[in-house]
Amino acid sequence: MRATLGLIEESGLDQVTVRDAAERVGVSSGAPFRHFEDRAALMAAVAEEVQGRCRAEIDAELRRIRGDDPVERFRAMGVAYLRWALRNPTHFEITVTPRLYEFEETVALTRIRQEIAAQARGFLEEAQRRGMLRNIDLRVAFYAGRALVYGLARLAIDGHLSRWGVAKISLEVLDSFMAGYLHWKPGRRRKRQRK
Repeated sequence: MRATLGLIEESGLDQVTVRDAAERVGVSSGAPFRHFEDRAALMAAVAEEVQGRCRAEIDAELRRIRGDDPVERFRAMGVAYLRWALRNPTHFEITVTPRLYEFEETVALTRIRQEIAAQARGFLEEAQRRGMLRNIDLRVAFYAGRALVYGLARLAIDGHLSRWGVAKISLEVLDSFMAGYLHWKPGRRRKRQRK
């Protein structure tokens, strides 16, 4: 899988074959097929690996949050995802490109995605229970937040933000969404930590 990631970084997603990966690690061209049925299975395994790394980054960011403010924790998930995607554009591409493998048939990958989504929805539900949100449909808030971080990552990785001269505003855009949509106030976390 490491060889496949390296090949993708060098040649792009569509150029890599199972044979190339086998050659890179010095095994026969048939050897990988004992583990992966075809190219799609190899790509799905790579996607599961890198999605797991994304999940680990989200978990690490959540551990840095003091207190139990669910809106702050929802924001932290978005921040972690953005940072991970921008540092690992190849990994991001693998996890979001459906033509590489069957999204719905990758059990581990689907499970990781569902866990991340459930955690984010859980933070929004808790925020609503505490009266911390505007009167909004939680489903809409969840998908709006998800679309925002995905869209920012996509725009940055595709080079649009730098071309527009706004490459460093991703977190500002995220915070504007949080403030306008979810009553989040920048600096709230810092104030809490000083108490």
